[in-house]
Amino acid sequence: MKKFEGKVVLVTGGGRDIGREICLKLASEGAKVCLNYFESDDNGNETVRLIKENGGEAFVVPGDMTKWDDVNTLVQKCVSTFGDKIHVLVNVAGGLVGRKTMEEMDEYFWDFVITLNLKTAFFVTKAMLPYMPEGGAIVNFSSQAARDGGGPGAIAYSTGKGGVLTFTRGLAKELGPKGIRVNCVSPGMINTTFHNTFTKPEVRQKVAAVTPLRREGEAKEVANLVCYLASDEASFITGASVEINGGTYFI
Repeated sequence: MKKFEGKVVLVTGGGRDIGREICLKLASEGAKVCLNYFESDDNGNETVRLIKENGGEAFVVPGDMTKWDDVNTLVQKCVSTFGDKIHVLVNVAGGLVGRKTMEEMDEYFWDFVITLNLKTAFFVTKAMLPYMPEGGAIVNFSSQAARDGGGPGAIAYSTGKGGVLTFTRGLAKELGPKGIRVNCVSPGMINTTFHNTFTKPEVRQKVAAVTPLRREGEAKEVANLVCYLASDEASFITGASVEINGGTYFI
């Protein structure tokens, strides 16, 4: 039997890169996937197409996860389509937005980046929780930046991701007695659009060269980790942040 046969999963930021690979991995293990994407309907629709092409069930709900109304619409669409239970939530939505030093950033930029990376996890989790049964699992996304402060101009981003770490641990304590596990993953340098956009090629090459495994990670490798944490195979793991960075940073 597949790991997520008969289960419903909700994935934010599921249109590309890591989010897409998570959707594909969970669907391959039998999950019915409700995914969200904001910036491009084409990306979200492509994820759904790939899932259905391989015999899976999925649909996409566009929306801005920084807006409560959009979040609530996503959750209600999920339960009205696949039933009244959501067994797994994966909060991928987030981003760096831009690299700004303290001198360069203003209040609006700070608030937006914190909201995008931390408040979205709060919003989606709060809206979804009434539908998560005992045995459910939540996987949040932090970052290596939460541990080491990130690269130049990433103070707001790393602070938001640090908040995700704390949010994960507090939520794990609160929901543990209800039989719900909460963990997060903290990726390092992964080959994604994120780094294509915000990290110079020479920096990526330098980081890969000093990484013990001598390469960047791949989105599929992160998806495999998320699938494990969301599955019953990780039934005694909660409140954890699992680093996936090829050995560039140890807790």
